[in-house]
Amino acid sequence: MAVACPSYYWPKGNVDPGQGTSPSQPSNRDTTMHAHIHTCFIGNCPFSQRLFMILWLKGVIFNVTTVDLKRKPADLQKLAPGINPPFMTFNGEVKVDVNKIEEFLEEKLTPPRYPRLAPKHPEANTAGIDIFAKFSSYIKNPRKDTNDALQKALLKSLQRLDDFLRTPLSEEIDADVLGDVPESTRSFLDGPELTLADCNLLPKLHILKVVAKKYRGFEIPEEMTGVWRYLNCAFQREEFTRTCPAEREIEFAYMNVAKQIK
Repeated sequence: MAVACPSYYWPKGNVDPGQGTSPSQPSNRDTTMHAHIHTCFIGNCPFSQRLFMILWLKGVIFNVTTVDLKRKPADLQKLAPGINPPFMTFNGEVKVDVNKIEEFLEEKLTPPRYPRLAPKHPEANTAGIDIFAKFSSYIKNPRKDTNDALQKALLKSLQRLDDFLRTPLSEEIDADVLGDVPESTRSFLDGPELTLADCNLLPKLHILKVVAKKYRGFEIPEEMTGVWRYLNCAFQREEFTRTCPAEREIEFAYMNVAKQIK
């Protein structure tokens, strides 16, 4: 099994995932990760980070190999001509859609050897589903007359995520206790543990936080305590922190994407 991903390189001080995985999830399965070296730091690609997080949570041993997309090796070009990473090959078959790769990994890497990562609550899969699109419209917009409306649309989307994270899941509600239902204290979208839904949303939410502050002076409001709890919990997990690009890499990647308001 091989997965090609762009813009990833492990910086000094981070653990190379090729040297092992979470000690609680040992495995002798080897997944080789090919990647584009952007600078000397982890590059910015939320889709690649999504796959790295899934593999790390599954407990798969994998290696990272850097690949310059401007000078792709001949064997990589033959493997997936005209296709930019991330993509995966398995038994000669090339999978190029990130959603399909996720489905494939969840289908092939199953218990008891590998943990299930699909959320128990279907609504976790759609929480925050439009946030990155709203962010992209906001950050790419150069027009002053539409900036406020796009920012409000982004805030509305973030508020829906915050409401979801603060609303208790069914297992958090004690049916024998009378009175108001307490606010949720869960760490992640589906409960106390990371799932596929988090692997999809967290890399995008982190990019939003970094880029919007750098190029728009916009910060996620403090009163959105559910969103901030979610982000803070993510930074307590190595599956996120050790696959997360440095903030300066994210800022660099968006330097020419974020449009100056005129």
